Amino acid sequence: MFKWIISKIALLSSIAIFSVLLASGQASAVDFKVKGWWLVSMQYGQNGNFSDKGHTGYDYLEDDFEARSRVRIQLDAVASESLSGQVYFEIGKFIWGKASNPQGGGALGADASIVKLKRAFIDWMVPETNLRLRMGIQAFRSPYFALDGPTVLTADGAGVTASLPINENVSVTAFWMRPYNDNYISATDPNENGFMDNMDIGGVFLPLRFDGWAVTPWGIYGAIGPNTFRNANGQFANRINGVDGNYFFSGMFPLMGNDPKINRKTTHAYANAWWAGITGEFTMVDPFRLAWEFTYGSVSWDGDSTMDRKGWMGALLLEYRTSWGIPGLYGWYASGDDDDLGNGSERLPYIVNDFGVSGFSDTFAGPDINGLERDRVMANTLIGTWGVGVRLKNLSFWQNLKHTLHISLWGGTNSSGILEKIHDRTGKWMDINVSGGTPPMGRDNIYLTDKDYALEFGILNTYKIYDNLTFNLEFGYVHLMMDRSDNVWGQAQTGGGGKGLRDAWNISGLLSYTF
Repeated sequence: MFKWIISKIALLSSIAIFSVLLASGQASAVDFKVKGWWLVSMQYGQNGNFSDKGHTGYDYLEDDFEARSRVRIQLDAVASESLSGQVYFEIGKFIWGKASNPQGGGALGADASIVKLKRAFIDWMVPETNLRLRMGIQAFRSPYFALDGPTVLTADGAGVTASLPINENVSVTAFWMRPYNDNYISATDPNENGFMDNMDIGGVFLPLRFDGWAVTPWGIYGAIGPNTFRNANGQFANRINGVDGNYFFSGMFPLMGNDPKINRKTTHAYANAWWAGITGEFTMVDPFRLAWEFTYGSVSWDGDSTMDRKGWMGALLLEYRTSWGIPGLYGWYASGDDDDLGNGSERLPYIVNDFGVSGFSDTFAGPDINGLERDRVMANTLIGTWGVGVRLKNLSFWQNLKHTLHISLWGGTNSSGILEKIHDRTGKWMDINVSGGTPPMGRDNIYLTDKDYALEFGILNTYKIYDNLTFNLEFGYVHLMMDRSDNVWGQAQTGGGGKGLRDAWNISGLLSYTF
């Protein structure tokens, strides 16, 4: 009851503060601008974790049919072109009828505390210069051209971004962010609480824009304290507070690297993480567009090579623009794990990929750009896989109605021999899919080996009802082909407790109101 009263007081106080700010806007010469996003979706699907137990991959408790909502409100306080601030709230997402988290707040009465802060920062320019600084909780993204979104970093976090245009063709962007700090609680000595548990990330991007072509070389460096993810037993925990904790453990560590039967060591030194990449596009030969990207990354722990992870990924996209749509061909290849459990992972590490598509139109197999619908049934990224595909983007025969179709063939690049090595160490065969909703360290959902494949099909229909109101009708289907030999997946269980695999599919209708 006390927490309920406090939450209501805080909400009323926020409303009162905004009212005062709005009322004083003219006197202080500050222009307040409000933006909003209302999302409502209804979806029906089955076998989201490729068995008859669970439907969406990560959350095995969801029903075949569900409806859910999300509201985002963005308030900008603009004093001038040189000074502004933004606060960005989010309500939901919540499943209709569900009372408790995760995704709760939509039960009868709808009186849950589900208002969340998404971003809060100030933008200002250093006087007499073109240097612009953004400070606070903001969106961080690594560069991309070929894929539909970043692979290494897509997340909200606290930090500083500096942008400086050199001329009309060249600019520089640098950032520093602090994802984690002061979260460690020692099991033996309270004086060590918060000690050596900070993680800091910095990066530099160099966008080059010219007529007919563009390229962006970039680099990111990170330092990870040895206690950043340590639990009471001295091992790396499989979870940390924060919405992106599971994504971080999937992308920055080797497969099951925190299992004492696989990694018997523990580190007491900072880890060094770095990424280097180049991405660009060539549009000089109209109507063709060629886009590419290549990324290499490494995470190394002093004295514990079992926790290291390093690898690379490349992608290529060729499109042809017509009056009725944009046909395209694409392909990618990412390095995979070998079968040595003692030398870490050979997959490209990634920090977090929380929002936005990180593949080629994969709104069901991978992350959905709306952040509301069922997605990620294959994985959070394309890391550890190869693939080819064809798509037809923005196909249109009627006014205000567009279609995007794609077909992709996935294959794994991870050695199938690693599964037998894990069994020899632990006495268990790793599950084919994620069981219980929390993936093991070092994997998203489906872990494809060099003997496994998947065929993905998707179609997205977008109808513009009004200038600010659109309706999306999406269908996604994934056929999973896993090697069922005894020394690969033949003795493994599915997340539902059996050995059978079923194709995953989903139909989703999304209504989006923006202003």
